[in-house]
Amino acid sequence: MSSCCTTDGSCHSGAAVAQTVTAGTATVYAVSGMTCSHCKSAVTEAVSAVDGVLSVDVDVDAGRVTVITERSPDDELITKAVDEAGYELTGRAS
Repeated sequence: MSSCCTTDGSCHSGAAVAQTVTAGTATVYAVSGMTCSHCKSAVTEAVSAVDGVLSVDVDVDAGRVTVITERSPDDELITKAVDEAGYELTGRAS
C-alpha cells in the first residue's frame, strides 16, 4: 500500500470525474490508504476500467468506494484494481 502524498502533506492531486448512473447494482467497499484527491482519482480510474462497472464514487474521508455495476460485481476484479492502484480494499462496507 502506498500514499501519493509527500511527508510534508502536499499532494499530487488530479481531478476525478464522477458519473451519475441510475440503473445497476450498487456495492460499497471499504478501502484503506486513501488520503487526498489524487487517491480519489487513482481509485476512480482503476475501478472504472473493470468490465461491467458503470459508475464509481469515492469518499476519501469515509474510506468508502461505491461501485455501480451492470450486474452483481466481481469482488475479485475490483479488489485487484484497487490493489494495483496502490490501495487496499478491505471488504464490503457495512
